[in-house]
Amino acid sequence: MSTRDNPSAPIDPADRPRGVVASLVYVFERVMPDPFVLSIGLTFIVSVMAVAFAPHGSIPVVLASWYSGTFNILAFALQMILILATGYAIADAPIVQRGLRTLATKADTPTRAALIVFPIVAVAAWLNWGLGLVVGALLSREIARRVKVDFAWLVAGSYSAWSVCNSGLSSSIALSQASHGNALNLVEKATGQVVPLSETVFAPFVFIPTVLVVIVMTVIFIWMHPKQEHVVAFIDAPSGDASGTASGAASEADPHARAASSGSSLSFAARAENSPLGTLFLLALGVGYLAMTWYTKGFELDINTTILIFLLAGLALQRTPIAYADAIRRAARQTGSMLLQYPVYGGIMGIMTGTGLASMIAKTFVAIATPVTLPVLSFLSSLIITLLIPSAGGHWAVQGPFVLPAALSLHASVPRTAMAVAMAENVSNMLQPFWAVPVVAIAGIRIQRVMGYTAVTFVVSLVIYAAALWLIP
Repeated sequence: MSTRDNPSAPIDPADRPRGVVASLVYVFERVMPDPFVLSIGLTFIVSVMAVAFAPHGSIPVVLASWYSGTFNILAFALQMILILATGYAIADAPIVQRGLRTLATKADTPTRAALIVFPIVAVAAWLNWGLGLVVGALLSREIARRVKVDFAWLVAGSYSAWSVCNSGLSSSIALSQASHGNALNLVEKATGQVVPLSETVFAPFVFIPTVLVVIVMTVIFIWMHPKQEHVVAFIDAPSGDASGTASGAASEADPHARAASSGSSLSFAARAENSPLGTLFLLALGVGYLAMTWYTKGFELDINTTILIFLLAGLALQRTPIAYADAIRRAARQTGSMLLQYPVYGGIMGIMTGTGLASMIAKTFVAIATPVTLPVLSFLSSLIITLLIPSAGGHWAVQGPFVLPAALSLHASVPRTAMAVAMAENVSNMLQPFWAVPVVAIAGIRIQRVMGYTAVTFVVSLVIYAAALWLIP
């Protein structure tokens, strides 16, 4: 076993990495702990900062804020887990799996692998972040089975392509500001108006850098691929291993095979499990609700309708209730780390909000802003807050109440200021392992090697998005 496979092993000086990228991978492997341990460390740092600097940073307030934040996030946590699980069920469907395998056969070199992964994952993530996460991880596994590429490099590339999700149609900040009556529509609460997606997601200052990040990072990742002698290739999980995913035998099997075993096809239970009638009934309920709501209130998307659409799409693709249930069971294997970390980050969010630490960080930047510089300064402050509050919705609830009044009082662009917060989420997610956890869980790889590569994405995307906010009208 090499030292790359066993980070705790002593390092032979001859085996030390050479080059900037290799050194970054080496540092992350040796320095960065497990994400759950990291979240505990961040909780400690935030607690100390709150007591030392926050306006309401007394120990009782810290404790109460931590407790309330830990449990207030549970509803949101379940929503996020459902987005991942329902997205997984779509990617798990036989027709989608066949499509991924067909695409994977086109990637016979690392360069072609990057040229396939980046645009496909970026489009999927732009449409919905949950779909992008799952497609990226599963496509990476399928490609790595067929061509010798560095697996950490490939997974890092898919995660980098996914990073554009906060500039896309599932951006919680953009969606909430476009939704009448949404609890997080802070613009409507302050001005009585909503901000349409044409002024946020489809605005040139958002769309152009989003495309540029995908193109530039594709080129950079092709250049960054390790030399063949340093490649750590993908090792497939043994049959029956818990880390196996939809690409394993379970997903490729005929969903009706279960009914045919041991004569169970004759039982009522087997017929009910494999009958499409249950699926059709749920589809009728879901489609009927969406049609009724969009007809009476107009088209709009929020977290719940996104989950519903993913649920319906997965049901249609999986065809039978038992096939869909089996897909969700496989997805549940990947959500354990999210169940563990969401409450911890909820506690961090609670401390930052309850003690006033987050508002202090935001106000520090806003105090020196002008109408021209406010979006860029909101972007920079968002970079810091994202590392501590990786949920875009929770982050907006903390930072929005301070940057929006500043934008209104300075007569700065409200859409630009709001999307600056979302665009910084794209950037900081490349150093914050929270959203990488489900990706590496599905892919079956340690997160440390992946984050060594995404540190490069952090630097490049930071420059591109900041320049766009400053220069693009």
